Amino acid sequence: MSASVTINGNYKSIIEKGLLILVGIENLDDKQDVEWLCNKILNLRIFDDEKGIMNKSVLDIEGNIMVVSQFTLHASTKKGNRPSYIKAAKHEVAIPLYHCFCEKLSQLLGKSVATGEFGADMKVQLINDGPVTIYMDTKNKE
Repeated sequence: MSASVTINGNYKSIIEKGLLILVGIENLDDKQDVEWLCNKILNLRIFDDEKGIMNKSVLDIEGNIMVVSQFTLHASTKKGNRPSYIKAAKHEVAIPLYHCFCEKLSQLLGKSVATGEFGADMKVQLINDGPVTIYMDTKNKE
């Protein structure tokens, strides 16, 4: 897997081997959600081992992580044809939690986490190996 983010035609971040995390922050999210999500992400066994079985974590493969904020993950399409983003957190909540999430991941990973730019018009490119795409919701931890 590899990913990159460009803003206004300039590369902001590039990673080769690891995870691209698209994170949407909801009104009710808090630092406990950040803690749970970071630990879950870092320990997910979704990379192939020597036998080709998904049995290794991003820590095991010494992979990289890129985090891109994406409020559209909270789109509600129940009524009409125009999505509602009412569950997406406002900037005063979302920005600090986004930074907290990136810092916690970096701390637990033991190296810098690549990022996009919160609120920017980004072009995100991804080569998804597998493809493996996993949706995680901190409101459904059980």
